[in-house]
Amino acid sequence: MKRRVFLQLASLLSASGIISVGSHGLVAKELVETNNRQKLIVVFLRGGVDGLNVVIPYQEDVYYDVRPKIAIPAPGEENGAINLDGQFGLHPALASIMPFWKNRSLAFIHACGLNNDTRSHFDAQYYMETGIPGNKKIPDGWMNRLLANLPKDRPTQAVNLGDTPPRILMGEMSVASLPRGRKSTRSLPIDRPKVYAAFDRLYSGNDELSQVYQEGRQARDLLLADLEKEMEEASAGAPPPRGFASDAKNLAEIMVGDSRTQLGFLALGGWDTHVNQGNSKGLLARRLKPLGEGLVTLVEELGSLYSNTVILVMSEFGRTVKENGNGGTDHGHGNVMWVLGGAVRGGQVYGEWPGLEESELFQKRDLTVTTDFRNPIASIFEQHFGLNQSQIAQLFPGYDFNQRLPLL
Repeated sequence: MKRRVFLQLASLLSASGIISVGSHGLVAKELVETNNRQKLIVVFLRGGVDGLNVVIPYQEDVYYDVRPKIAIPAPGEENGAINLDGQFGLHPALASIMPFWKNRSLAFIHACGLNNDTRSHFDAQYYMETGIPGNKKIPDGWMNRLLANLPKDRPTQAVNLGDTPPRILMGEMSVASLPRGRKSTRSLPIDRPKVYAAFDRLYSGNDELSQVYQEGRQARDLLLADLEKEMEEASAGAPPPRGFASDAKNLAEIMVGDSRTQLGFLALGGWDTHVNQGNSKGLLARRLKPLGEGLVTLVEELGSLYSNTVILVMSEFGRTVKENGNGGTDHGHGNVMWVLGGAVRGGQVYGEWPGLEESELFQKRDLTVTTDFRNPIASIFEQHFGLNQSQIAQLFPGYDFNQRLPLL
């Protein structure tokens, strides 16, 4: 095989946004007729969302003392938090997800995060996506390792919604990518019948390169078929809504459709609120409202598959307990993780709450991490996917998983 031919094909597949090739190549997979396997969707909030203003410890006087401008009022007050359990409240901009809390399919893990003192967005995201904090030389992400432990019988087992493959999905396993928003179904040169036919003839054999092409085409055909319904609606003069809700709908259609995807990932930015963060209204509220509405769309579009899906919402770190002089918050430590799913034991806030007194803070400024972020994820591995201790150790090398959270 000529190197030039291989690079041309690799470039074509990459430009099509359908597949990334791992270090050990691809293995052809055979489609099955059922779509009932356990699923995981990760929504990563890049920038470090302020977990203390997402799930508010409204019983803590310190919270109001150190956040005179940005604190969310207690439940019952004007623009106040929505009571969750008598200790914590939910930001009012997230009212749309309260039905999940009430039907007990939504849970939070507070004071959760990295047991690492970095305040770098790049480093913290890297550690969370590789699952191996402190080591900057890890080539693969924990979702790719998870994929390697799932039955390999379909071409699009994992999908990234975005133009750039995230670290969390990098690795030796094949992963499909789909552009965000209206670009997700854009016409490409390879979609032209004559081009397709020419490549089909050229790569019709059983060699490795032909297998790469055949799997890539199959993956793209399945993904586009799953989104055909939305494209029909748009052609009738009603374009799909912009933003997260639209992306969430696309991802759900892929999960439900013939591609039978088990893992999905998308990232949302804009959570680095150093200035003018706001309280019940303002910058953070304007970010949270579409996030909540997008999660509602995701659940609605999943339909019956919600019963065997877990949706994990995470961010690289929280924010400082005390607001800064610009009406915002700076890079912090502990945060809140969200878990949604039809089988989730929700309606409760998990984790050990350390309190906000200065003596309890990390470096006297941040919420202390009492639950390693890998704990709830490993619990999902075990309780949702049925992985054993040995498999979990492969996914999170060096992590001692000995305190399970009964999330499912």
